[in-house]
Amino acid sequence: MGTVVVDVMLKSEILDPQGQAVAGALPRLGFNQFTDVRQGKRFELTVQGEVTDEVLAAARSAAETMLSNPVIEDVVGVRAESNDAGSQVAEPLA
Repeated sequence: MGTVVVDVMLKSEILDPQGQAVAGALPRLGFNQFTDVRQGKRFELTVQGEVTDEVLAAARSAAETMLSNPVIEDVVGVRAESNDAGSQVAEPLA
């Protein structure tokens, strides 16, 4: 079995209240080195067999069609992930 990971983020011009809340809480917890936080979504899609270029292309199409809202979000990553949690293959972002 293979896994495709899709990362989706709010566009930079879209207000991110959850990210702002986390950014405000970090200094109160002693994490002063971070100046901004943006939250996003991660999807893990499992496939039978290997993750091929065709599977990655289908995952990108699904991400742009269903997993993200193109009005307010960007698909920022579509990649294969190995069983040891390291990336094997990455599809270039357009």
